[in-house]
Amino acid sequence: MITRRNFTAGAATLLAAGHISTRARAATTSWDMSTVWPDGNFHTQNAMAFAEEVKKQTGGAVAITVKAGGQLGFKGPEHLRAVRDGLVPLADVLNIQQVGDEPFMGVESIPFLCGSVDELKVLHKYVRPEYEKIAARNNQKILYIVPWPTQYLHLKAKVADVEGLKNIKIRVPDKNAVDMLNAIGMAAVMIPWGETIPALASGAVAGVSTSSVSGVDGKFWEFLKYVYPTNHVWSSQMLTVNLDSWKALSADQQKLVADIAAKMEPGFWANSLKADVDSLNRLKEGGMEVVPVSDAMMTEIRAKTAPQLDAFLKRVPAADKPVRSYLAEMKRG
Repeated sequence: MITRRNFTAGAATLLAAGHISTRARAATTSWDMSTVWPDGNFHTQNAMAFAEEVKKQTGGAVAITVKAGGQLGFKGPEHLRAVRDGLVPLADVLNIQQVGDEPFMGVESIPFLCGSVDELKVLHKYVRPEYEKIAARNNQKILYIVPWPTQYLHLKAKVADVEGLKNIKIRVPDKNAVDMLNAIGMAAVMIPWGETIPALASGAVAGVSTSSVSGVDGKFWEFLKYVYPTNHVWSSQMLTVNLDSWKALSADQQKLVADIAAKMEPGFWANSLKADVDSLNRLKEGGMEVVPVSDAMMTEIRAKTAPQLDAFLKRVPAADKPVRSYLAEMKRG
């Protein structure tokens, strides 16, 4: 017969022996966070810093474990759906790779829409409310958004003009980049990050359109020789949390976690700028050469890709108002 006395005594024995988890004792909420980027990537480092601060300020009641390098099995383009469907409670979602589900998410990859991170901040003033709506209808909440640094063309070949880019097979992360680089004569192939290095190693591609940070992640100096600072598109990572998981937190915990994210986000943007400088130096140390792009070459690239702005706005009507408001503020409307 189980009495209160012997049940309590038995529970104490199990607790002492480690058979009752810390989670049961402390009512800890434990969340895994999926990201395709490796431990050393600044986005992953940001996520780890955020997780540590959440753990600290909640007294361990909310514990986030960052699962880097795609170890949970999700590819970048799958993250929005994975969080939506509750397959993982949090993910670091690359916005431009979600256009199959949410075309608006490709807005930052309109060629040359933003010329600097300061201009990107202005764009975000207009597009972030739409990002928030998209997240909500996909059963998730955005905790913070952090951009990738400026983009480069990393190539095997040394070229001096647009003609030199003709038919070079180049990896790109999203459909808008396919359209852009095909417009200047390249042969763009959309490949998730996890498959990019094998594609380089096998010779399936002879270049990659991405940031200097990813260039370091992939040790591009082992495959490629030249870096071209074209600054052609932008993109951002969005840390999102499944709404069902979010609602399981108390109101106080929700406020605490949201406040931590808001407070840390500006520092994460600063980390992006620093990561670009550090990574470009590392690429050069690895033996890659940074090749300045001539004004004539940039003018031709811009001219050939200019129609993509109106094409995007026609294809994604929800982007028309925020993008035109941004262009008006930039005095380019």
